[in-house]
Amino acid sequence: MAPLSVGERQEFLAQPHVAAFSVSAGEGRGPLTVPIWYAYEPGEDPWIITGRRSRKGRLLDEHGRFCLMVESVQPRVRYVSVEGPAERHPLTEAQLRAMTERYMLPEAVEDYFAAAWEARTELDDAVYVLRPQRWLSADLSDHGGTSGHRVL
Repeated sequence: MAPLSVGERQEFLAQPHVAAFSVSAGEGRGPLTVPIWYAYEPGEDPWIITGRRSRKGRLLDEHGRFCLMVESVQPRVRYVSVEGPAERHPLTEAQLRAMTERYMLPEAVEDYFAAAWEARTELDDAVYVLRPQRWLSADLSDHGGTSGHRVL
């Protein structure tokens, strides 16, 4: 098991994986951990979109930090985890379009974008930028480049 280099980590995060998002759920509770879309460009900070009225948004505003963990098992078992403080910003049309284009099939982009842009006010959507303080990463593959793990 070897950590990924900075370049490998950036390349891996730039791919449209679904992240596991974690934020403190308060004393005496484990963290809230849910799947989430994220955006990332090498050399920049990762960011997410969520409603400020959602449980994620309320906990983010209360605790001010979160963690993203992204993994893959094909063709190699790898993960990157990043944690740090969050900065909240208003959601822009360009950000929503970029996120939509990152995850949706091209033929579904316009319909999804239109519905999400219309719903943004009701949901009080915001962008939360993660300011990385701690990184963990690993390539768990064997020396032959395959994982040796079963994919279920």
